[in-house]
Amino acid sequence: MKRCGLAGASAACLVASAAHAETMPQLDFGNKLLTAQVIWGALIFLVFYLLVSRWGLPKVGAILEMRADTIARDLDQARAAKSDADQAVAELTAARRAAYAQSQAAIADAALKAKTEAAARSAEQAARLDAQLAQSEARIATARAAAMGALREVAVDAASAVVARLTQRAADEARVANAVGQVLATRGLA
Repeated sequence: MKRCGLAGASAACLVASAAHAETMPQLDFGNKLLTAQVIWGALIFLVFYLLVSRWGLPKVGAILEMRADTIARDLDQARAAKSDADQAVAELTAARRAAYAQSQAAIADAALKAKTEAAARSAEQAARLDAQLAQSEARIATARAAAMGALREVAVDAASAVVARLTQRAADEARVANAVGQVLATRGLA
């Protein structure tokens, strides 16, 4: 390559520099520096590749495999825990339903027992009240009979006194008793 000076700008020099400017200097394989850079880059790449493939990647692979095993183990534990939790929920639901049914049965039993006891007490009170009512009716009937017997006597005495006052003579006791008996019989009091 020919060097062109500042003072002498010949046409050949201008054409050469224009051609040189058109190509990229990084791809000028005529340049020894570029060839050395390419060789060293290839050697560094090869060394880096060997280091990564023989030493770095196996460690990364082992770490990834260990992490995958840990994740798989954790997922298995989570599935087992979920299965246990689902089973516990099912057992809890069944126990709750059984307890609810048992409590409903106990409530129904207690209500039936209370109704039975109330009916028994009611029947007992009704029997006691019926007995008291029968006794009261018997006493009333006795008192009524006594009162009716006394009423007949009082009515006969009163009627005799009224007849004696009105007639100014003593009334016939048998006739007055017979008349009072008829009146009491028509009224249903005899």
